[in-house]
Amino acid sequence: MLTLLAVAEGESSGTDLLLPALPELIWGAVAFALLMVLMFKFVFPRANQTLEDRSAAIQGKMEAADKELQDAQRSKAEYEAGIADARGEAARIVDEAKQTAEQLRANIIAKAEDEAAALLDKARADVNAERERLLQELRAQVGVISVDLAGRIVERELDPGTHQALVDDYIQNLSRAN
Repeated sequence: MLTLLAVAEGESSGTDLLLPALPELIWGAVAFALLMVLMFKFVFPRANQTLEDRSAAIQGKMEAADKELQDAQRSKAEYEAGIADARGEAARIVDEAKQTAEQLRANIIAKAEDEAAALLDKARADVNAERERLLQELRAQVGVISVDLAGRIVERELDPGTHQALVDDYIQNLSRAN
């Protein structure tokens, strides 16, 4: 204060150059106070409102981002569950296809075995029928040959009744020998 008084009395010192004059200092303080009042009344509330609006917008965006993240995680979980279900379904279809193929294979083998057995039975029946036919034919030829031979031996012709009796007797003797 002493320095201010000395400056006011007209003494000049080195501080005069640094400090403004007292009336200038007072008017500067009043202008600064008025500026601060105006700032507190008009500027700071708007700046605070802008900051609060911006903070609310950022908070809203963060909440929206969190919600989208949760939705994305839920969608990912559903997708993974769907993939797991699809893999399970694919495995089930492959298993069913294998079982169906195995059943078809077994059915085809059984059918082929049945057909082979039927063909074998038919072949045996055909062989037996052919054997019987050949035996009948052979018997008939043996009968004709034996009658012819007997006729030569006896040098006479036999009547058909005697002839048939001789053939039957000869065939029965041959059948017993076999």
